[in-house]
Amino acid sequence: MTSQTNNTPSSEQIRRAPKVLLHDHLDGGLRPGTIVDLARDAGYTGLPETDADKLGIWFREAADSGSLERYLETFAHTCAVMQTREALVRVAAECAEDLAQDGVVYAEVRYAPEQHLEAGLTLEEVVEAVNEGFREGERLARENGHRIRVGALLTAMRHAARALEIAELANRYRDLGAGGGGVVGFDIAGAEAGFPPTRHLDAFEYLKRENNHFTIHAGEAFGLPSIWQALQWCGADRLGHGVRIIDDIQVQDDGTVKLGRLASYVRDKRVPLELCPSSNLQTGAADSYAEHPIGLLRRLHFRATVNTDNRLMSGTSMSREFEHLVDAFGYSLDDMQWFTVNAMKSAFIPFDERLAMINDVIKPGYAELKSEWLFQQTASTSGSVREEG
Repeated sequence: MTSQTNNTPSSEQIRRAPKVLLHDHLDGGLRPGTIVDLARDAGYTGLPETDADKLGIWFREAADSGSLERYLETFAHTCAVMQTREALVRVAAECAEDLAQDGVVYAEVRYAPEQHLEAGLTLEEVVEAVNEGFREGERLARENGHRIRVGALLTAMRHAARALEIAELANRYRDLGAGGGGVVGFDIAGAEAGFPPTRHLDAFEYLKRENNHFTIHAGEAFGLPSIWQALQWCGADRLGHGVRIIDDIQVQDDGTVKLGRLASYVRDKRVPLELCPSSNLQTGAADSYAEHPIGLLRRLHFRATVNTDNRLMSGTSMSREFEHLVDAFGYSLDDMQWFTVNAMKSAFIPFDERLAMINDVIKPGYAELKSEWLFQQTASTSGSVREEG
C-alpha cells in the first residue's frame, strides 16, 4: 500500500531520511579495513584476505550461499579480532558513526558477550567496552553533524548454556540507566534448527519477572514452530526476522488473503517483525526483493520493520535496504515513514522517549523531505506554465 501522492524518494533522500534500526549485529558490521588492522594488532593470521577491499568482497561472497549455517561461519573472523577492550571500543564507535552517517537516528545493536572472552576479558568488561564505544561514536557523530542514539542488546547463543547468565547481565546494565548502562534488552541468536528457544526458558522467565525486554531470533531458517515457541512459550516482545510467518498466510487465486491463527495473533497483537530483506535473500528465506514477504506483510498492516542484520556480510546499509524496497514495491516516503515509525514504536526504550523521537525527529524529518518534493513539483509546473504563456 503506497501513498496516493507520487513522492518516490531518490537515493539521496533515502540516505537523509531519519531511520530506525532494531536488528543489527555488532560483529556483522565491521569495516573491512578495521578487521585488517585489528587482525594485525592481535597477531590473527586466519583472514582469507589482508587487502581491505578484497576482504569486503570475500565476506559478501562467503555469506551469499543460501545457507544460514554457512552464513554464520563468517563470524569466526570478526569475533577473532574483537577480543580486547580497545578493539571492542573501536568497533562499537565506528558502528555508531557509520549508522549515523547513513541517517539512522536510533539503533539497537546486538552482540554476544560470551564470544569476546578469549583474551581474558570478563563479561562485564565486554559490556562496558562496547557501551564506551557507542557513547564515543555518538559523540563523534554529533561533531560531524549527525544525531544518533544507540542501545545495546545482549545476545546469548542458543547452542550454548549461558542464557540465564547473559540475561542477568542485561538486567544489571539495564538498571544502571541509559547514561551508564546503555543495555536496553536481551536476545538469543544462532542456528535455529535443533536449538529451540524453549531450551532457554529459565532466562526468559527471569526477564519477564524483572520486567525487562527481549527479542528472539525466530522464523528465519526455521518455520512456524519457532515463531510459536518464541511467542507463546517464551513471551518474546519482538521476533528477530519472523519472515516465515508468511507460511501461515494463504493468498487465494482471486487475491483474497486468509490468515492462520498464528499469523492472526501476530498481527492482532502488533508483534514487531524485525525483517532483514538482503540477509533473507542470502540465507534462502526469500528468492528476490520483489518476492520478499515484506510486501504482503506491509499490505496487511503487520508491525513490519526494515533492518540490516549484518551490514558487512550483506554489503548493505539501511539506505540500501530501503532502496531495494523502493525499487521492488514502488514505496514512497510515506511508506518509509510507516516502517520507521513502526520500528520506533517497537524500540526497547521508555514510551515517552519513543514518542519524542517520533514526534520531534522522525515525523519532522519526513515532512521536510516531502516538502522538498512538493516544491520541486511546483517549480516544474510553474516553469511549464511560463513557457506555454
